[in-house]
This record gives sequence, C-alpha cells and structure tokens, in this order.
Amino acid sequence: MIDPALFKDEAIAPETRALNAEIVEKLSALPDQWSFPIDVVRKARREGRGPFPALPHSPRARWIEIDGPAGPIDLRILAPNEVRAVYLHIHGGGWTWGSPDEQDPEFERLAEQGIATVAASYRLAPENPYPAAPDDCEAAALWLLREAQGLFGTQVLMIGGESAGAHLALVTMLRLRDRHGLRPFAGANLFAGCYDLALTPSVRNWGSEKLILNARDITLFAQNLCGDHDRADPDLSPLLADLAGLPPVLVSIGTRDPLLDDSLFLAARLATANVPIDLAIYPGGCHMFQRFGIPLSEQALTRVDVFFRERVG
Repeated sequence: MIDPALFKDEAIAPETRALNAEIVEKLSALPDQWSFPIDVVRKARREGRGPFPALPHSPRARWIEIDGPAGPIDLRILAPNEVRAVYLHIHGGGWTWGSPDEQDPEFERLAEQGIATVAASYRLAPENPYPAAPDDCEAAALWLLREAQGLFGTQVLMIGGESAGAHLALVTMLRLRDRHGLRPFAGANLFAGCYDLALTPSVRNWGSEKLILNARDITLFAQNLCGDHDRADPDLSPLLADLAGLPPVLVSIGTRDPLLDDSLFLAARLATANVPIDLAIYPGGCHMFQRFGIPLSEQALTRVDVFFRERVG
C-alpha cells in the first residue's frame, strides 16, 4: 500500500523545495533548447550548461569498443580491483542526448562495494530512431554475458539506468528473455523511467513548468525515438509487456517528476506479475534529483546501494 502522506505538500523538505524553485528559475531564463541544433544542446549539456551540473570524470574509467548491429558501440568501464558483480548501466537523456561518462561519481560509489560498471552508449535519436537504441543495448548486454567471467571474474550481473536509460534497461531485459531465453540479471535498478511512450496521465497533465522536464519535452523526446512506429508495441512501451520472470526491481521516483505515473504503474504491473518489487517514492523529488547534492539525493543513492548489496551479497 502506497502511503498517501508521501504526496502531500508538507512532506517536501525545505531544501528539496528550494532546489526545485532554483531549477525552475534557472531553466525558465535559458533559451528554448528545442530552438537550437541537437549537437549544440548535446555539447552544452556535457559542459554542465544544461539542467545538470557537470560531474568529474574518474581517472580509472576506461573506454573499450565492441561490435554492434550497425557499427562499433563504446562502453565505459569503471571497475574496482576485486569485482563482486558487474552493473550494465544505460544512460538517460531522452534518447536524444547524454553519454556514458556523465555519472562517474555514482559508479565510483558502486566500486566501493566491489561492483564494476559497464556503461553503454547507444545510437541517439532523432538521427537514429527506434529500434537503433534498444538494438545497441541488447548487443551490449549479450556482449557482457559472454565476457563478464573473463574480464571481471564474475557472472553476477545487474542492469539499470535513469530516465530513458531505465526504459532501455527494461526493454533489454525483456528482449533477452523473449529473443534469447536468457534471464541473467540478479536485479534491476530503474530510476525515473518513461515506460509508456504513448505518455501517461502525469506527463499529459504536467503542463509547461520547466522542472527539468515538462510535457512538451517528453512529447518531443518520445517522438524522436518512436518516429512512426506503433507506440503500443511492448518493445517501445514495456509497461504493456508481459513482465513475468524478471529479477527483483528497485523502482525509484520523485513525486514532482512528470514521469511519476510511469513508475507507479510499472510497480503495480511488476507486482501482479509476481516480480519482487521495491518502490521508492521521494517527496518533492524532481526528475533526476539524485544528481543534485541535497539530503534527498543521498537518501535515494543509499537506497540504491542497499538494493545492490542485497542482490550481490
């Protein structure tokens, strides 16, 4: 049973409320991102001139290149000396921007627990619409299954991502199950994903408030990915898929995220499919709030740490 008190205004901590106001003020003053060429916006985001601060790169992270369905796929590997498990991470960015090297501090945090991260790149939309991104993520997952023991000395695998990356992580698990008869992951960390590309009510009713994302942004991101493909296809909208047989899942979402319904609906569907589900709801959390240094961020990251320890240990 979900506690209704989590959604009340008084449940929002002052520092969370202040961050939200600061984000809205900052993004409202910036030019419309959709008025610039996509490459310009991608570069600005990488330099920290978008909604998220630029995070430092780890000196022990390295890149490798693997074969993909339409050319090479870049993987960023950050591994401790002794590896207990490997986390296949898929980055966010609305399927339109983002890259695997934007979250090294979170991967370093996992390395302290003995968890190596393999962060996958994938072809971005709209230049490469569906099925390019899920095809690349599927290829990265199959590569990891083949190589994990030899490279890392373990076959204990996790998968996850944030926003568009959470969507692609869920699609990847379903593809491995349905196309290859494989269920290799010990758990899945899905943070603030978009799981219905026809858009859930919380997205449709959000309006124009620019708290990281608004309804227009998500609509355009989804159009970039989907093109003319049927959005009722479970390979695009995994909320509509048969979810039976998936590993334990941590579903995390803030109550001030336009994608709130996506996570709430997914948690309910996972539960009815008898998938072990841990639903983490954060009062006042905006989209990707864990990227900002407030107490709510640490609370969410700690819960992810605990989930990994339970799955790996």
